[in-house]
Amino acid sequence: MMVKREALSVLLVVSVTSFMGTFLISAVNIALPTIERDLSLTAIELSWIITSFILGTALFMLPTGTWGDRNDNRRLFKWGLILFTLSSVLCYLAPDGYWLIAGRFIQGAGAAFTGTTGQAILVASFPAEKRGQVLGIAVSSVYAGLALGPLAGGILTIQSGWRSLFLIAAIFGLITFLISIRFLKSRGKSSRPAGNGDHLGTILFMAGLTTLVFGSSLIPGSEGWILMGVAFLLLLLFLRVESNTSHPLLDIRLFTRNRLFTYSSLSALINYTATFAIIFFLSLYLQKIQGLSPRDAGAVIVAQPLMMALFSPVVGRLSDRIQPRYFATVGMAICSSGLAMLAFLTPSTSIGWIIAILVWVGIGFALFSSPNMNTIMSSVKPPQYGQASGIAASMRVFGQIISMSIITFLFTMNFENSSIEAVPDPVFMNVMQWGFLLFTLIGIPGIYFSFNRGNRMERKKHTGSP
Repeated sequence: MMVKREALSVLLVVSVTSFMGTFLISAVNIALPTIERDLSLTAIELSWIITSFILGTALFMLPTGTWGDRNDNRRLFKWGLILFTLSSVLCYLAPDGYWLIAGRFIQGAGAAFTGTTGQAILVASFPAEKRGQVLGIAVSSVYAGLALGPLAGGILTIQSGWRSLFLIAAIFGLITFLISIRFLKSRGKSSRPAGNGDHLGTILFMAGLTTLVFGSSLIPGSEGWILMGVAFLLLLLFLRVESNTSHPLLDIRLFTRNRLFTYSSLSALINYTATFAIIFFLSLYLQKIQGLSPRDAGAVIVAQPLMMALFSPVVGRLSDRIQPRYFATVGMAICSSGLAMLAFLTPSTSIGWIIAILVWVGIGFALFSSPNMNTIMSSVKPPQYGQASGIAASMRVFGQIISMSIITFLFTMNFENSSIEAVPDPVFMNVMQWGFLLFTLIGIPGIYFSFNRGNRMERKKHTGSP
């Protein structure tokens, strides 16, 4: 176990990186209407500004977790920072929407490297009794980025243009890389045997997921359904390969032999699928329907991540002493009820009521996130930390992809090739209301999985997991 000073330095580096990534995500959401006008994008192209980042993250989450377990998490963490910084410069210089989408994809890959390895580094750096508290701090930094992003993003978009967001991201990335060079020393390769690697599984996974996302954006056209069918075949073949290889990219046994891990992962997938659309929809609704500026829209949206940032460390610490499933179940129920409230927004809904709903959802998310992550990491043994962290992060990103795919499908069915600005207000409101209703229904099974996962202490007794 590392000395206290070094452990705290690791916590600082990982927390700063977590803040940096989510700050950019939430800031870009607020800038979407401005980006749409400046680059003359359609509603579908605009959604790809977000989707490409998530896809890049999703493609590399699982491989990074496995690579980190077999090699060096700290080296991969630094490579992630390099990718993130260089791609931020590309986004800043992007001459059109296609270059911006490409830059966002590379940013997502960099975020996958830092996000996956960062959690594994933290868990390996602190004793079990401090794990919930440390993860709570890390999650709080994520939400601090989300909280500052909308307001700061709105102000920067008005004062300096949306490109300044990516310039700041590049500066953040460079500073964090220099900090990691100082405090995050490489510890060499893991003792876990590397084997030959799961190259076939990696190819099938990446091809299947990419085909799935592109296919969903082309539905209801026949080519979209064909791509979706090909994607499901590739992913089924991926699962079959994983169950028969000695060094799998995805250890199927984590799901088939560990109900606590399985139910916690499914809860995360459902939670992020249901809630990710909130900021995307509301950033458009507040500016298009309510007529707010990017700055004022960001000031409203900040209510949700602010609650996450305030309550996550407290809940994370409590989850070290009280069964995490109780917090997660209540949190999932609160999130679902908040989504139901958002489904009834109208053009005349008061800003005060919208803020109250966002506060409610933010508290629910804080109750869910840290305890759920604590449960996932506590349900596996140390050699599996990297893969468990990668799977947990992948559940989040897969949920975000599903959420954005649903939004893209709704846009395709109702907006065709129009821009958000050109779509009639009643049509946009109808799509948003049906979207929130659908996400409410998606969130309900998460309550079941959160409650019925079992107790963390019981899992420890049977597996000897820390």
